[in-house]
Amino acid sequence: MNGCKDTLAHIHEAAMREFLSCGFEGASLRKIVKSAGVTTGAFYGYYSSKAALFAALVEPHAKHLMKLFMDAQLGFQDLPEEEKPAHMGVESSECSLKMLDYIYDHPDAFKLLITRAQGTPYESFIHDMVKVEVEATLSYMETLRGLGQKVPEISEDVCHMLVSGMFSALFEAVVHDLPKKEAVKAYEQIERFNTAGWNALFTEG
Repeated sequence: MNGCKDTLAHIHEAAMREFLSCGFEGASLRKIVKSAGVTTGAFYGYYSSKAALFAALVEPHAKHLMKLFMDAQLGFQDLPEEEKPAHMGVESSECSLKMLDYIYDHPDAFKLLITRAQGTPYESFIHDMVKVEVEATLSYMETLRGLGQKVPEISEDVCHMLVSGMFSALFEAVVHDLPKKEAVKAYEQIERFNTAGWNALFTEG
C-alpha cells in the first residue's frame, strides 16, 4: 500500500512540475512518467490520460473554493431583503479572506488552475465565478430598487468588467508569489476600495 502511495506521490510531483512549466497543452506525459520514475503502463494504472491527471491536481481545490464562494452567495440571498443593504460587502469580504487562506494553503494547485489550465474544462473557472457574481450584483440592484432606493442603470458589461477585476486581484497575489501577510493586507484594502466604489455606483447622483 505504501508503495502505491509513494508512486502516486511521485507522479503528482512530476506532473505539478511539468504542468507549471509548460501548461496543460504543452506538458509532455512522457516527461511526467519518466520524471516520476514509473513505466507508462504503471501510470495508466492510476490515470486514463493527461487530462485526468491534471484534474486530480486541481479538482478538489476548485470544488472547495467554489463551495466557499457559493455558500457566501446563498447566505446573502437568503437574508430578508430589507437586511441586505446592511450586509453588502460583509459576507463577500469574509468569504474572500477565507478563499485567500485556502489559495495560499495550496498555491501550486491554484497557479495551475488560473494560469495553466488552457485546453481543460478548468480554463473557465474564474469566468464561472464572475458570471455568478454579476448575476448576484444585478439582482441586488433590483432589490435596492424594490426597497425604494434610486439606483442608476449599470450595464451587465460594466458589472462584468468590475467583477472580473475583483477576482483577478484575489488570484494575482499567489500567481506572483506575494507573501501571504502582504496579500491579506492588500486584499483588505482592495475590498474597502471595491465596497466604496459599488456604494457610489448604487447611489443616484
